[in-house]
Amino acid sequence: MEADTRTEVVLLACGSFNPITNMHMRLFELARDYLHETGKYKVVKGIISPVGDGYQKKGLIEAYHRVAMAVLASESSDWVKVDPWESEQEEWVETAKVVRHHHEELLMSGQCKDEADHVKKGKKRKLGASEGGVSERLLNTAVPELKLLCGADLLESFGTPNPWKEEDITEIVGKYGLVCVTRSGSDAQRFIYQSDLLWKHKKNIHLVNEWITNDISATWIRRALRRAQSVKYLLPEPVLDYIQSHNLYSPDSEEKNADVILAPLQKHANLSK
Repeated sequence: MEADTRTEVVLLACGSFNPITNMHMRLFELARDYLHETGKYKVVKGIISPVGDGYQKKGLIEAYHRVAMAVLASESSDWVKVDPWESEQEEWVETAKVVRHHHEELLMSGQCKDEADHVKKGKKRKLGASEGGVSERLLNTAVPELKLLCGADLLESFGTPNPWKEEDITEIVGKYGLVCVTRSGSDAQRFIYQSDLLWKHKKNIHLVNEWITNDISATWIRRALRRAQSVKYLLPEPVLDYIQSHNLYSPDSEEKNADVILAPLQKHANLSK
């Protein structure tokens, strides 16, 4: 049997997930199919990372509700899981730092596996100065690549200077890579062409065409819920049950943070002073 030489990949999706929809889950499936079809990659895990309350976006309900719904939505998947780390932070965390955190988690996991293998083989070594520091050993450990999974709207938001710092975009796209699932009406390829920064790292950006179009939007879902309209079959059934049992998404909840400046804009304003 030939060895599988494909590069292992972990897909990380960051966002509000307010609420998580069937389309959010479809992004993972579409991205995995695309990467597998290249013959170069093997997707081994998907991570859903809901943003914390510190993001302060208008209409953003409490993180524990959004995490709970994401967990319910991912129960039907054997490879997509929820990680609550970002949601548990008191202050908003830049996406680049979230990606960095999960990459470090992969490095640590790979190191633990590497050392466990040595134990099993009776070859556990004493760590000495000649083996270098922990960070050096971690970097030398083979781990899956981490790529940020997103829709075209996030990619195009790179063109807005306030939420994004150029160095963060460079780190996300240049060091880790991006898998972008395009929506109808967007022209991601043109956007990349028009950006010198994205064009420089275009080989690290994978554009996935969504041939079976699905324009489900969490914003539209919340609007329908506020108006007591059915959203059945647009959300995973357990998520819809959760929303109904907790009476989420009312006209009052949509006004939450209405008078608060979005955290990225606050941070940008403070740095500009």
